[in-house]
Formats: sequence, C-alpha cells, structure tokens
Amino acid sequence: MTHPTPQAQGYYFPAEFAPHVATWLSWPHKEASWPGKIHTIYPYYAQFVKVLTESELVRINVVDAAMQDFATAHLLKAGVPMDKVEFFLHPTNDAWCRDHGPAFLINPNAANKKVIVDWNYNAWGDKYPPYDLDDVIPTRIAEHYGLPVYYPGIIMEGGSVEFNGAGTLLTSTACLLNPNRNPQLNQEQIEGYLRNYYGVEQILWVDEGIVGDDTDGHIDDTVRFVNADTVLTVVEPNKQDENHAILQHNLKQLQQMRLLNGKQLNIVELPMPDAVVYEDQRLPASYANFYISNQHVIVPTFRCDKDDQALSIIQQCFPERTVVGIDSTEIIWGLGSFHCLSQQEPAV
Repeated sequence: MTHPTPQAQGYYFPAEFAPHVATWLSWPHKEASWPGKIHTIYPYYAQFVKVLTESELVRINVVDAAMQDFATAHLLKAGVPMDKVEFFLHPTNDAWCRDHGPAFLINPNAANKKVIVDWNYNAWGDKYPPYDLDDVIPTRIAEHYGLPVYYPGIIMEGGSVEFNGAGTLLTSTACLLNPNRNPQLNQEQIEGYLRNYYGVEQILWVDEGIVGDDTDGHIDDTVRFVNADTVLTVVEPNKQDENHAILQHNLKQLQQMRLLNGKQLNIVELPMPDAVVYEDQRLPASYANFYISNQHVIVPTFRCDKDDQALSIIQQCFPERTVVGIDSTEIIWGLGSFHCLSQQEPAV
C-alpha cells in the first residue's frame, strides 16, 4: 500500500523568508568538528541566538542537562533573553541542524497544518560517523509535538535545497547526484522525490559548489532566494582564484533558467570573501550562508575588507529586514556557518 505524499495532500516547504514560529538549533559539542577550537565559537554562536530571539523563539537540541546548563551560561553571558529559548533533551552527534533537523511542511487548509519530513541522513556521504542520533532528530521533534511524519527513505540534507515558496526548488548536481548519497537513483528519480516530499513543481539545477565545502556542493553556500524571483549568487572576481571558473559556470546556468511563470531570475551578484585558510586548509567561507529570521538577515563575516560590501548588497535585497553581520571566522573552521547551523519552523 502506498501512502499519499505530502505534495498530494497539499503540503509544501515554505521559503525561509516566510514567517517563522521558531528557529531550531543543535548545540555544538563535537570537538572533532572544530578540532582545537570549539571553545572559541561559543561567543559568536550565542550572539547568533541573541539576534534570533529578537523576533522568534529559539529551540535548541541538547544532549543532557549538563549541556543545557553549559549552553545557558554562554547565552546569559551574551545577554540572551532566556524566556525566548526552549531546550529539548534530544541527543545529537553534531551541530548541523540545517541538514539533520526537521523539514517542516505546511498546509493551512489541512487538519494537521504542519507536518515533518524525516529524510535519511548519512553525514554528507558517510564522511563523519557516527550520525545515528542526528538521523532521528526530525522524528523526535515530531513525537514531541504530535506531528505526522513522512519517510521518503532517501538521503537528503536541508543545506542542499533552496526554495522560493512559489513552487521552485534550486539545488546542485555536485551534491544531489553524488554517488555517496543515493547511488541507486538518477536525476529524474531524485526530482520525483523532491516534488513529492517538498511540495514543489519545478527543480532548477546548478552544477558546482565552492572549494573546501565538505558537503560536496551545498546550494546554501552559492545561491539563495531572497524573494520568489530573485537570487543572490556568489561570484569570485579574482580570475586566479580556484572558485572563479566554478562560480562563473553557475552564473551562466542561472542566467538560462526560467521560473514557472516563464520569467528569468533576477540575479544579484555577491562577492566571495578573501580565502580563509586555517592549518593549510581552505575553508568554505561564503557570505551566502546567511540565515533569514523574521526581522533580520544574519550574515557570516570573515574579518575581510569585502565584509561591508557584502552586507550592503544583502541589505539592498532585504529592505524589510535588518542585516546583521556576525564574525564567523572561528565558526567556519567547522566547515559551515549560520545557515548550516539552523533550521526554520514556519508559522501557519
């Protein structure tokens, strides 16, 4: 017996710029993700939480009561209003809630206005085992709230997909067609899953991700929707930089795309920061890894002379919100930033 899919029941994944009830996080605790430096990230992480609490609840997965106390101490030190923070004893392996957190779909006309899709999760192609605790986070959250859960049965990460809220999903072949995810599926079959379980009608593909990205090319480091027909995309002006050709290729692909209504995308170019290198490793620093909250756009900055230019470009794209830059130089050693760390829970 086949169960009806979320799309067949009128559910869809809203755009990040649609209203939220809350932002979900998983408190960072895995030393191996920030080798030798995890202690340096907490002040910046707490600053991120503080900005989030100015316009929505923050719901944080923690391993145990001791971790909740540790987190609370850091948040209080940063001046976070703790009445806007809710903790959940949901043990995790790592902090990347964009990828292991719940995909909330909504249908304002259904009896259950909100459901959760629990994709399988394998830590970006089995790169960082174990990930058994992360893999069950969506179902644990659904159980807490009594929400229906759908199980597509394939690997998918939240950072690999980007939505305009009007039927279009943007992703990358570098990630979704990588044989370390779903080798048994071809592009057409993967598109079927995306339509059925995200409630979209159109899938647009760029090819590449940025250098240093251990996720094999997540879209949330390269191209982001700012409204239903406009994208911000990163470009590398320096022709000697290894990201230059990759990002020019993506730009040309975006220029060829048409939305469901036949319109071209409005494309706003965003510079890449100067290369961030630590211990001889190029890190996936990108201004595109911003997070859109109800009142703010929280942008990673990198102690670079392009920071102000990037913030200004992003601010022009979000006239209704305040753009806030938070230094992500320490956080990016974990190979992700604010968007990778967070997952929105939509209002409905």
